[in-house]
Amino acid sequence: MTSIQEALGAAANEGIITSAQAEKLVPFLLDAKMAAGGGERRVAGPAVLADDALLAEESEQPRFVRGFHDILITIGVVVALVGLWGIGNLFAVLPAIIILAEILIRRQRLALPAVALTVALLHWTGMFALLVIEVAAPEELDTLINWLMVLPIFAAVLAAFYWRYRVPLALAATLLALFLLAMDIVLVLIAKAYGSTEALAEHSGLVSSVFLISALGLFSAAMSYDVADPTRKSRKSDVAFWLHLAAAPALLYAMLSFIFLRNFSSEWWGDATSPADAAAVLAIVIVFMGIGLIIDRRAFVTSGLVSLGLAIWTILQRGGVAFSDYFSVTVLAVGVVVLMIGIFWQVLRRAIVSLLPAGITSHLHPVYQAKV
Repeated sequence: MTSIQEALGAAANEGIITSAQAEKLVPFLLDAKMAAGGGERRVAGPAVLADDALLAEESEQPRFVRGFHDILITIGVVVALVGLWGIGNLFAVLPAIIILAEILIRRQRLALPAVALTVALLHWTGMFALLVIEVAAPEELDTLINWLMVLPIFAAVLAAFYWRYRVPLALAATLLALFLLAMDIVLVLIAKAYGSTEALAEHSGLVSSVFLISALGLFSAAMSYDVADPTRKSRKSDVAFWLHLAAAPALLYAMLSFIFLRNFSSEWWGDATSPADAAAVLAIVIVFMGIGLIIDRRAFVTSGLVSLGLAIWTILQRGGVAFSDYFSVTVLAVGVVVLMIGIFWQVLRRAIVSLLPAGITSHLHPVYQAKV
């Protein structure tokens, strides 16, 4: 199954067939292969499943690297751009990025160098945006107003890069910039309504609500790409991967902000954090891990590890549990949790998804059914 998928994916990347045709050919060729071998494909719930455990473990494998050749080229790209940035200026780097993109992305279609060049473009865009702010507004402006100038630049540059080279990270970054821009516009309007940006710190609940709505919008965009490609064979799955990577921590800390309601100028997790607050954080992190299992996205597990550790540490230290080294115990507990979820990912996911109605599971990534 994996070899068939990789072969068709390579054919789609070379333009021999389209991505849609490749997506339709994978199950057709698999059925033909199973029929020739006299086997049957297994079914778990409403979804048709692959007869390969390896596919289940690679269910969230972005198409970054196809071989060490990609890694070697990427190292060259990074070193060359760093050197060029040191001896040149801002406007000397952009032509280099474009030339390398034409060769490595558009012609050779190398995945990892495409990611590296997109990150380089992100860095270049940030530096260019700062230059624009210095020229257009030499006087010091409010941070929210600065972002109103910066985010459209990010969205325009990354959208053009995606239009030309079809790099999933570029599209995900474009959507992220647009969501941040929408959130920033709302915050500016709220500040104008109250007459000062300082009012935002006094109405942290309202700010948290705006943050949460924006995070939910980003998560919805990620899920729309996931639902559009439940078998994760096309570029849409890679876009969803990057969007989930941004949406997971945004959604988590938007929820946590309602617990603490901290002002932006103060520390997030301070000495005033109570065991009850820590228990609430722990519950939210567990829910997020459950969401990650349901949609088969590990970003929802990794995004909560820091909060999980802080919650465990607070509960142990202030809950009367006596340990000589709270830090080591906390790190051990987080490590055990990660290992248990990682090792038993498919088992846990199968148990949770089996409780969901077929109308939902039919849109999710198929659950691997273990051999009996």
